[in-house]
Amino acid sequence: MILSSSELELTLENKTKMNKLIIDVVNEKIFLMLITIRDTYNITYDNTKINYEKLTVIINDFLNSKSLKIRDISNIYINRGSGSFAGIRNSLSIVKAFNIARKIDYYCYSLDDFKDGENISYENIPDLCDKFKIKKNLI
Repeated sequence: MILSSSELELTLENKTKMNKLIIDVVNEKIFLMLITIRDTYNITYDNTKINYEKLTVIINDFLNSKSLKIRDISNIYINRGSGSFAGIRNSLSIVKAFNIARKIDYYCYSLDDFKDGENISYENIPDLCDKFKIKKNLI
């Protein structure tokens, strides 16, 4: 198979993007986790209306602190609740915008989805979504 330079570039870009972003706004803190090939990072913010309104800025600042951009993210995992309706609605809107603008797949999970799972921790959310067949780009 012969690929054009733009097809090859896209193929290489997709193979190198292995960074996963987890967003959880349903609890008392806004929680972000970045899982890269080498490390795992996380940060929390107060769960306030002001922080909901600047969630995109918070996400970008977090990624920038690790020398990454949103285009470097391959998948986003977002907790759909139960919890703060305003936070869930706002974060879903942002994630859907990332999906449309950057073609980043997202998975909406609830910890209730993993009732039969072991090792339920944020680091394991991507594997749990695979194991429990959470559908991508749904909601």
